[in-house]
Amino acid sequence: MRWATYFAVLASVLSVGLALGVSMPLVSLRLEGWGYGSFAIGVMAAMPAFGVLLGAKVASRMASWLGTAHLMRLCLWAGAVSIGLLAILPSYPVWLVLRLMIGVILTIVFILGESWINQLVVEQWRGRLVALYGCTYALSQLSGPLLLGALGTDHDYGFWVGAGLLLVAPLLLLGRSGAPTAESFSVTFGDLWRFCRSLPAIAWAVALFAAFEAMILTLLPVYCLQQGFTAEIALAMVSTVVVGDALLQLPIGALADYLPRRTLFLSCAVLLLASSLAIPLLLHTPLIWPMWVVFGASAGGLFTLSLILIGERYRDDALVRANAHVAQLWGIGCLIGPLVAGAGSQWISGHALPLLMAAGALGLVVLLLRQGAFGVAQPA
Repeated sequence: MRWATYFAVLASVLSVGLALGVSMPLVSLRLEGWGYGSFAIGVMAAMPAFGVLLGAKVASRMASWLGTAHLMRLCLWAGAVSIGLLAILPSYPVWLVLRLMIGVILTIVFILGESWINQLVVEQWRGRLVALYGCTYALSQLSGPLLLGALGTDHDYGFWVGAGLLLVAPLLLLGRSGAPTAESFSVTFGDLWRFCRSLPAIAWAVALFAAFEAMILTLLPVYCLQQGFTAEIALAMVSTVVVGDALLQLPIGALADYLPRRTLFLSCAVLLLASSLAIPLLLHTPLIWPMWVVFGASAGGLFTLSLILIGERYRDDALVRANAHVAQLWGIGCLIGPLVAGAGSQWISGHALPLLMAAGALGLVVLLLRQGAFGVAQPA
C-alpha cells in the first residue's frame, strides 16, 4: 500500500475541510449582520448544491482528459481563487455565483479524493483507514469555526486563511501515484436512480448527511443566535457537533472491520433520530453539550459506513462512478436541507433544523428495517 500517497491525499482533502470550516460560517454570520433572514441564508447555503450536481456530472470526463492528480491540483487552486473573491466582492448576488463555483470545484476534489483513498486501502484496513479520512476531515471542519472564533468575524481574515490553505494543498499531490483510472462519461439522473434502487440505504444516508453538514456549517450558527446565544457560544456549539463527528469515526471504523456493518449503520440511524429529537428539549441545559457530540457522531458514522460499503464493492472506473453518484446525492441533500430548514425556521418553527434531521433519520430507520436496503453484496 502507498502510505505516503494515502496521507498526501488525506492532507489535501483536510485542507478543503479547514478552508470551508473557516469561511462558510463567516458567510452566514456576515449575511445575518447585513439583515438577511433565515430563508435568504438558507438559499445561500443551498447554492453549492447546484454546483455539486454539475461537478458530479463532469468529474470523470475531466479526469479522463487531465488525469486525476492534475485535475485535483487545478481544482484546489481554483477553489482558493473563489474563496478569496468572497472577501473582495461582498455582494449577495455575487456570493451566490461564487458559492456555485465553489460547489463545482470542490465536488470534483471530493469525488477524486475519496475514490483515490478507497482505491489505495487494503480490505483488512478499510474500515479504519476510511474512518481516518472521515475523522481528519471532520477535525479540519472543527478547527475551522474555532479558528474563525480566534480570528474574529468582523474582518475578512477567515476568507483569506481559507484561500491560503487551498493554494498550498496542491503541492502535496506532486508526484503521487495510484489514483483510479476514469473513463470519459457523464453520469445522469437515470444512472443515479439505478444506483439508489440498488443501494437505497446508502443513498438515503448520504443525502441525509449532506443536508446535515450543509445546515451545521451555515444554519446552526444562526439557529443558536436566534435561540439567544452569543456568536462565540454559537460557534462553539458548531464545533462541538463536529467534535462528535470527528472523535467517534475511528472507533466506528474499527468496529466496522470486526462487526456487521449493517448493524452499525442501523445503530447510527437510531442515535441520530434520538439526539435530533432531544436537542430542542435540552438546548438551554448543560446536557446539550454531550447531546451535540452524539448528534455529530451518529450523522458522521452514517457517511463513513456508506463510504466503507461502497469501497467493498467497486474499483477504478466503477468506483469513480459510485462516488460521482455520492456527489449527486450530496448535492440533492445540500439543496433540500438548507432550503427546507431555512424556510421552516422563518415561517413554521424555530426548531425546524433538528426536527428536519429527526424526520430524515426516522425515514432511514424505516428503510433499514426493510429487505434489500443494501442490495446484493458484490465485493470488489
